[in-house]
Amino acid sequence: MDSSESSFTRLSLPGSPEEGSPEDGSPEETPEHVRQEIKRYEAFCNALNQDLMKLQMAKEAVEQRTRELRKEGELLKQETLSNIGEEVAVVLAEQNSLKHERQILKKKLEEVKKRVLWEDPARVLPALPEKNMVFKGLMASKEDMNKLMLIPRIHYPLLGGSALITFEKAEVAQRILEMKEHVVELSCGEELDRCRVRVQAAPVDLLLPSALEMGLTQSSRSILVSDLPILSIPEEALLDKLELFFSKTKNGGGEVESREFLDDSGQVMLTFAEDGVAEQLIERGHIQFFIGKEKYEVKISPCISGNITNLQLTPGSAQLQPSCCPRTVLLTGIPDVLDEESMRDALEIHFQKGSRGGGEVDALDYVPLGQVGVAVFTEDAD
Repeated sequence: MDSSESSFTRLSLPGSPEEGSPEDGSPEETPEHVRQEIKRYEAFCNALNQDLMKLQMAKEAVEQRTRELRKEGELLKQETLSNIGEEVAVVLAEQNSLKHERQILKKKLEEVKKRVLWEDPARVLPALPEKNMVFKGLMASKEDMNKLMLIPRIHYPLLGGSALITFEKAEVAQRILEMKEHVVELSCGEELDRCRVRVQAAPVDLLLPSALEMGLTQSSRSILVSDLPILSIPEEALLDKLELFFSKTKNGGGEVESREFLDDSGQVMLTFAEDGVAEQLIERGHIQFFIGKEKYEVKISPCISGNITNLQLTPGSAQLQPSCCPRTVLLTGIPDVLDEESMRDALEIHFQKGSRGGGEVDALDYVPLGQVGVAVFTEDAD
């Protein structure tokens, strides 16, 4: 509707003054006048009907547009949710793929480590690692400077189809060794069918060092920096700040030739280009340095390196006499009939029963056929 003038017809109601009527507003009631009034009211009703039709059409158009907009909104909502679901599915699939790839790489790395330890006898036999060692002992006198107490860690190769079982008591291990062959019952499948396997028990013999002599030498240009603050910055950034601080002469330092973060001790080794700098810093013992506005105190210690001058595996004998582990037994001849976890549980259940000569199991490690493992023995706390 363009305007009210075009939508509605202006008509005079009965009793209203009309042009040509008497001044008092009372028209003469004649048939002709009545017919004119009827025509006027018919025109008025037609105008109202036209307006009603236009309003009805406008209402239907608005309702139709509303339905279309709602339908478009629903389609847009479904499309958005579908796109989001597809993106989430893609991200989850990539995440699962990365986890699977990580597990595969981790398993391959473990296999490579085990294979290297198995193929290289020098790494299997008890020996000290070929790397710089940090001496943390106390030097009471010059006579005791070359004495160092070490705790042996023996690497023992474990072939596939075998297991190492350690009991809490040595007499239980002795009973298992005396029986030599053992019949272990297994449960296979959902019907719990009983089957048996025969395994052999053998002692575990290790070569233990009985004497070790090392020559210790204090570096004239290197120091060890310890008691480092725990900061949320990369190691390289911390090394840069330490090098910058200790390279300044006003801090008692000098030109830094190299720096190294010792992961096994949490210390930093700094090597200076000139002699005398390390000695002066060692005499101070502790020093304060700044990182930003924060002040930290670190400890300065001498850097001592050692070389093995004498290693004896047996006291007073030229022949190697292995030492037998009192609480550990080697089980061999284990067939590949169960998965690793089920076989480990079956072995532990069998050998912890007193009716079969066993007892409380302290530890058990099983390696399936086709794989190679390495067990690490340390000194018994008892």
